[in-house]
Amino acid sequence: MGILKIITIGVYGFSEQEFFNALLNAKVDTFCDIRLRRGMRGPKYAFVNKTYLEKKLKEIGIKYLYFKNLAPSKEIRLKQQLEDKKCGVEKKSREILAPTFVEAYFDTVLLRFNSEQFVQEVGESSKIIALFCVERMPQSCHRSLVLSKLTKDLSLIGEDILP
Repeated sequence: MGILKIITIGVYGFSEQEFFNALLNAKVDTFCDIRLRRGMRGPKYAFVNKTYLEKKLKEIGIKYLYFKNLAPSKEIRLKQQLEDKKCGVEKKSREILAPTFVEAYFDTVLLRFNSEQFVQEVGESSKIIALFCVERMPQSCHRSLVLSKLTKDLSLIGEDILP
């Protein structure tokens, strides 16, 4: 098996330079984008918009892959949005996922997700992969759920990179 370590990273809280330096410092060779939409509104985080992100990663020697099958659907995201609204929490300051989100994500995404197939898709040359979404804190993002499944199924080391 090629993968030695899986890291997670969000974008909130990073500048462009800090974000790409964090990937390089972690020695990431494969970047797995697991967002549903690969665009960000406004200039602050434009560096993670699909086209720019892919180009920049290629320039610094990191392979880019997109796993739409790991993105929560609009329906699942709505469950989290409703809980956030009920608790008066903004997406950027959320600290934990709602149980309704976790349950729906598990039932509709992770039950069908095959960790061994994921390894084949990232390729044998991939040693340190990054799971990417936007939230600052991993426990407030579905990437933590994917990391948990992969590290458990594949007996791998997992690490979260924070700003």
